[in-house]
Amino acid sequence: MGARGTLSHLARPGAEFAVRVTPGAARDAVEGDAARLAIRTTAPPEGGKANAAVQKLLARALGVPKSRLTLVRGARGRDKLFRLD
Repeated sequence: MGARGTLSHLARPGAEFAVRVTPGAARDAVEGDAARLAIRTTAPPEGGKANAAVQKLLARALGVPKSRLTLVRGARGRDKLFRLD
């Protein structure tokens, strides 16, 4: 996954997305389903770069603006929870 809007059927206000992140990956990718998403990003895990990249990738996969996604928890860990506002 990872193509624009491939997860658009999950884009409902208030929906939460559990994400397992792999920073510093060889390529960007969004994989998995509604229960558990795995996102690989080429961004390094420093200075919030990986979080910003994951937000952008998830927003693209959902077909929504990245400003509608809020990181609820996991800012410093690999397991994150995003909410769609």
